[in-house]
Amino acid sequence: MPEPTVLILLGIAALAAGYVDAVVGGGGLIQLPALLVGLPGAAPVEVLATNKLASICGTTVASATYYKKVRPDPRTFLPLMLFAFLGSAGGAAVAARLPKEAFEPIVLVALVVVGGWVLFKPSLGEVTTLRFAGRHHTLAAVGTGLAVGFYDGALGPGTGSFFVISLVGLLGYSFLEASAKARLANWATNAAALCVFVPHGAVLWGVGLTMAACNLAGGYLGARTAVARGTRFVRIFFIVVVGAFVVRIGGSVAGLW
Repeated sequence: MPEPTVLILLGIAALAAGYVDAVVGGGGLIQLPALLVGLPGAAPVEVLATNKLASICGTTVASATYYKKVRPDPRTFLPLMLFAFLGSAGGAAVAARLPKEAFEPIVLVALVVVGGWVLFKPSLGEVTTLRFAGRHHTLAAVGTGLAVGFYDGALGPGTGSFFVISLVGLLGYSFLEASAKARLANWATNAAALCVFVPHGAVLWGVGLTMAACNLAGGYLGARTAVARGTRFVRIFFIVVVGAFVVRIGGSVAGLW
């Protein structure tokens, strides 16, 4: 176990990550760097596994809160969750073979395009206007689950935000409804990763459970805030968070930190 001061700081990071994750996703870009700094002696797989343990607790309570208040359509979120789980497991299986330094420029470009699209198209995601019906809608949900799930298993940063923008831009959901379904899908990707990490003894349970409690509290607060304040709040929060991700990843690509 780390020193009490370090554990408290990791708990604060987990609380903030849970809040951000519940609203628009991407809490891993807060929590994962905090773990890397706070646990310099831990193996990378231990950091990843402990991050997933903390994250799944936040996504569990956020998913339950959204489900109770928003009532997302199971015809969308069930195939989305199933194929997100499968995609994440597949991504985790090939993660070691992928040159991760090549991912950051791709993610940066994607975030800039997504952020600009949302910023300069104010009507996007205001209301739910589904673009597909029947089998085509299900196929779009399946494709989103596989693609974003694979990304989460292979790399991970910003997964929740990619789920949100895919559900808004591709399927036609409002930001609030997209956030509800994104939390359910993100829960599935976290569960898939833990199915790999736990049997290998990679989780640091003491740190992970402490952070899990804080992440859970943040997830509950974030989901309650999003539901109470609606789509406009989620959209603005999305733009702010994506902007922060662009700065964070852009600085890494440029070698500033």
